Amino acid sequence: MNLSMTRFLTTLAMATGLSASLSACFPVLVGGAVMGGLVATDRRTSGAQLEDEGIELRAASRIRDNLGERVHVNVNSYNRRVLLTGEVPNGQDTRLVEQIVSRVENVQSVVNELAELGGATLTQRSSDALVTGRVKAALVDAKDLYANAFKVVTERGTTYLMGRVTQRESDRATAITRSTSGVQKVVRVLEIISEDELRRLLPQPTPATSATPAK
Repeated sequence: MNLSMTRFLTTLAMATGLSASLSACFPVLVGGAVMGGLVATDRRTSGAQLEDEGIELRAASRIRDNLGERVHVNVNSYNRRVLLTGEVPNGQDTRLVEQIVSRVENVQSVVNELAELGGATLTQRSSDALVTGRVKAALVDAKDLYANAFKVVTERGTTYLMGRVTQRESDRATAITRSTSGVQKVVRVLEIISEDELRRLLPQPTPATSATPAK
């Protein structure tokens, strides 16, 4: 089994495990900022990462408190910009969810992609999780991209890309995502930075230390 296939199957297993944990008892899902090992390569500041995690938790809690289980809303925050996906019964609830989230501390903007539909089935959510896994694996396999710079969300076959990236990275990741099996549409929720800013954000190589000859 080659490395690419191994990486894909590992990502797929993680996505499948996530989808299996979904149930109607938890209609509000939190994207969650990835902490720990990815902090060093994340293009957000450590403060922004913590704020994003807090935004997702507070937003999900307030949506649940106000609308209960009649909505299914996914909250994903990246650099204080919030993406809302999922299903709500009507336009009034769509507007109410957006208002609730926009009032959460540290939120700078809200991208509202909620659909006025019945809740997605477990089969659909599992399919979306598998598509997200495939996209992540494809980004990892791309040698000219930093896969950790992207946050990937899939809802009803539409894949959303979040992150702080250059225009080149945005175009390349979009092309890869569009060619991934199961992706019906790609929506970019990206913050575009310059190539100069990217160079400043990337870790600088540590200068090699010369060995002192033994006497």
